[in-house]
Amino acid sequence: LESLGATLDVGSSLDSSSVSLSSISSQVDPALAIYADVLRNPAFPKHELERLKKQRIASIQQEKSQPMGMALRVLPPLLYGDQHAYGLPLTGSGTEAAVAALSVNDLRDFHHDWIRPDNGTLIVVGDITQARLKSLLDKHLGSWKAPTSSLPRKNLAQRPLPEKPRVYLIDRPGAEQSVIIAGHLAAPFNADAKIRLDTLNAILGGLFTSRLNMNLREDKHWSYGARSLLKDAKGQQAFLAFAPVQTDKTAESMREILKELTQLSGKRPATQDEITSAKKSLVLSLPGAHETNAAISGTIGQSVIFNLPDDYYSQYVARVQALSPDDINQTAKQLLRPEALTWVIVGDLSKIEAAVRDLDYGEVRILNTDGKALR
Repeated sequence: LESLGATLDVGSSLDSSSVSLSSISSQVDPALAIYADVLRNPAFPKHELERLKKQRIASIQQEKSQPMGMALRVLPPLLYGDQHAYGLPLTGSGTEAAVAALSVNDLRDFHHDWIRPDNGTLIVVGDITQARLKSLLDKHLGSWKAPTSSLPRKNLAQRPLPEKPRVYLIDRPGAEQSVIIAGHLAAPFNADAKIRLDTLNAILGGLFTSRLNMNLREDKHWSYGARSLLKDAKGQQAFLAFAPVQTDKTAESMREILKELTQLSGKRPATQDEITSAKKSLVLSLPGAHETNAAISGTIGQSVIFNLPDDYYSQYVARVQALSPDDINQTAKQLLRPEALTWVIVGDLSKIEAAVRDLDYGEVRILNTDGKALR
């Protein structure tokens, strides 16, 4: 690959796995031969698996020593349950037990069941004609056949929101800051709603000038940054608001986060200035997000995964500009459910637990770094 000026990469997200190749145009043929061999005939050498397992377990242990890593690991099972396909650490690293138990046969079975031509889409971006590409694909992948077994199905069952808020604390003695994450599940990805949701999130916590950041960082000086996001997913999406805050302002910061979520969907709806600023950010960032082959490929990949209309991006700017304050404020009422939040706070419990309990935001449980209840 190096001698051809090519690189090969693999990756996985909540809803997809990918095998990608980057090659200079003059060497596409020999590079594609290697790519096709890796795609169709992976070796999974045992000594490499054992090395990577040790590396992954060390990475998990590192996550479990860092406040944000702790919170991101325990939150998904609390939102989705541990039998759901998304009920795994949000870091994407898995659990120590699952990694330790992996065998070469497990990898072969996964490849057989999921990495197959009837379950894939090939995305090509670069200086190559359709005719030449088709000829090369016929040469290197034309004989690739799907197995006779049916495609597996992931558990993406709809999960109900909790009837009342829940608060989970993880102790990190001596921590200089507390990490706060508040979240709940939202509707599955919907192309029609995405632009409205992205605009709303920009106002709440997606931009430096968002309400959460201006409150906790610029006004109160309790945090270096507060953000919110809605994680794209084919199943129910996770809505999260999060901030690292100074220890002695943990409970007060929770109160401010709840206030911002409640007011945006209620008595202090988005203003025209906020909406205009969010629109500018979405529109002006669009060219910069599509400057490279890899970026364009990633955008097309998202379109494939979430079945976006073919004209989604050609109509994007017009749809953003057409949004009205009523569109955004109705979206806020539909998305934000402050009465159903699951809170995860990592910090020095000797300094923060009493104040958090005094908020009376819901039943308070103490968890270990594996998400198991201690009390």
